Amino acid sequence: MVDRKKLVVFTGAGVSADSGIGTFRDEDGLWAKYRIEDVCTPEALARNRPQVLEFYNMRRKELLSKEPNAGHCVLKELEELFDVRIITQNIDDLHERAGSSNVLHLHGELRKLRSSVDDNLIYPIEGWEQDPEARCAKESLLRPFVVFFGESVPMFDSAVKIAEEADIFIVAGTSLAVYPAASLVRYVKENTKVYVVDPNDPDISGIRNEVEIIKMRAAEGLPFLSEKLKKDCL
Repeated sequence: MVDRKKLVVFTGAGVSADSGIGTFRDEDGLWAKYRIEDVCTPEALARNRPQVLEFYNMRRKELLSKEPNAGHCVLKELEELFDVRIITQNIDDLHERAGSSNVLHLHGELRKLRSSVDDNLIYPIEGWEQDPEARCAKESLLRPFVVFFGESVPMFDSAVKIAEEADIFIVAGTSLAVYPAASLVRYVKENTKVYVVDPNDPDISGIRNEVEIIKMRAAEGLPFLSEKLKKDCL
């Protein structure tokens, strides 16, 4: 049996935006309505825990009303021909709900909570509203399973290893402006082609590889690219 090529897909907010999920960096995005310092830092959680929990409750409620789009779904379909690995900056579960088998979340997962004292104690949450008094097995209060600004990205080293193995690397729906996540493209093998799917102009200056840009939204561009990859593969 011939080994399938490793297809690594690095996704950002633009992929989820096509499902109607609010983004942070657009002009009318979430950061236009909330200050990062108030809802997405360890200090904010310590200073005003109810406000932070409410912010993520609302994000969770929004997520539960949305469905995967064509971009998510086509990545599942590509598993028939490729060894597909997804690295996502998104904290939603739309890749999983579309059926993708291998998804690594760099910045956490919205539908999970974790201990405040032990990063390894992680719990799924039913519905959208977190019980503010819920505690872990060590009796500490639970918090959103999200990497706050100022915190390290614990899954970054694992993501680097995946990127290093890519035979094909796709960047979809990300401005390549959030670090360290954006630096993943620098770990891709020199002979690996990189495809960038985005209607805007992400910063590709850090990409040393051959790059093909597809100026489409993810829900259109990923199916378009999928057909191209299938033809090349066959």
